[in-house]
Amino acid sequence: MSAALASRASKLRVTLVRGPIVSTARSVNNEATPCIGLAYVSAYARAHGYAPTIVDAIGEGLNCYWAVPAHRGYVCQGLTVEEILARIPRDTDVIGFSAMFSGEWPVQRELIAATRREFPKAVIVAGGEHITALPEYSLHDCPALDVCVRGEGEHTFLELLECLSEGRDLGTVNGIAYLDGDGRFRANDHMPRIRELARIPWPDWPEGYLEKFWAAGKSYGIASERDMPLLVSRGCPYQCTFCSSPQMWTTLYRLRDADDVIAEIEHYRTRYAITSLQLYDLTAITKKSWTVEFANKLTARGIDLKWSLPSGTRSEALDHETLGLLKRTGCSYLVYAPESGSPNTLQMIKKKIQLPRITASILEAKRQGIVVRTNLIIGFPHETRRDVFQTIRYGLMLAARGADEVSINILSPYPGSELTRGLIEAGKVRLGDRYFLQLTSLNSDYTRINPLTLNPVMGPRELALYRIGFMLLNYLIGYVLYPARIWRTIRNVFMSRHAAATVFEHRLKDALRRTARGTR
Repeated sequence: MSAALASRASKLRVTLVRGPIVSTARSVNNEATPCIGLAYVSAYARAHGYAPTIVDAIGEGLNCYWAVPAHRGYVCQGLTVEEILARIPRDTDVIGFSAMFSGEWPVQRELIAATRREFPKAVIVAGGEHITALPEYSLHDCPALDVCVRGEGEHTFLELLECLSEGRDLGTVNGIAYLDGDGRFRANDHMPRIRELARIPWPDWPEGYLEKFWAAGKSYGIASERDMPLLVSRGCPYQCTFCSSPQMWTTLYRLRDADDVIAEIEHYRTRYAITSLQLYDLTAITKKSWTVEFANKLTARGIDLKWSLPSGTRSEALDHETLGLLKRTGCSYLVYAPESGSPNTLQMIKKKIQLPRITASILEAKRQGIVVRTNLIIGFPHETRRDVFQTIRYGLMLAARGADEVSINILSPYPGSELTRGLIEAGKVRLGDRYFLQLTSLNSDYTRINPLTLNPVMGPRELALYRIGFMLLNYLIGYVLYPARIWRTIRNVFMSRHAAATVFEHRLKDALRRTARGTR
């Protein structure tokens, strides 16, 4: 593999590919967002002399839906396989695929296989959460795949490119997995995380790429006219048992220098005339000192933008002072992730929070005029009905006291999490297409009354009933007790092209557009 490419005098030609979104035909919660991961990988490679081509099936095929013949009831949003292959340059040496979500693996696998048939001499690489969690399974399940990049991808992928260029053995590259000449699985030592975040260039956004999302009204969480993806940190210091982050990122947590973040924001204001920032971080706010410094610098530089944290955050740094400062600097939307209203469940899943403290922060954010969403989960394997009812009661309390959205989802047993590893070892989860596709539909298609569940006490129909019942009660309470939201939702959904104050409004707008366009 390496020797065939080593004779090339110039840098290897690289293409980075993201496949389409996979969901059920009735899904309302799998939406398109810019691929910041590939943009970072591309920027890092470009800084070292490579010139990657990005082919994003989602970004280039927004609002284009097509049925998946092999999986009845499922659809893809984005370019078709044939359209993706047509956009990959014919002289490509290395093709790297983003394989973030296990729920999309069955379609991703077929895309990689089709790419192998079309580009038999190219080295095919994949990375992301799914690949990091299941490298051996992925290599055996997809023989067309040559190399898996595990964990943080920028430097590992660069080292792989250099290895291929020089004709070295793959065993010299930390952070990758592959099958050797005898078909045996090899997983090299992990690549250390990049500790100095200043070494990572800003994302490489192709010309006209972000504009496609803005024109289609696509963004992460809420929406404005030009929402800009941004990362201010890397990793998460916590070890929640249901999350795959510790395996993907380890628990090393690093914040960027605030001045560098400000400089990136000012660059985007000049280049794109952005209207909002959306922080894609796993855990953006953990240190009050950094948060205060960042907010003060926004004010000092006269940066007047809305910004939001749609991924979920913790409450330790979000007290009255900090929330007031965030509001004054344009923070319009916060997502909190208490996960459960059951103290027993919080202890079992290693969610190190204090419910009274996070509740006080949520209510203070509402008093400051910030739109607030909270995320809750039910159906953990250990849970009793008492645990679930405590979470439901907690969520309804938050809705009644002003939280704009309170989401309850059924546990998604993601590969790579501590919890799922135990379930696989116990034989309660079996890897395969059925399991993967159930993951993608689990919390996006609320019409399903038989979702994937792993609780021995409560069956799938019971948990699905709790979920849909809670969702209806949550919005009923919110709109009845706070009737001003009714007009806001009508205005945003039916009278505004881009604005959406909540995820519900954003998804409702997307669903209406999708219904109007239909499926190929």
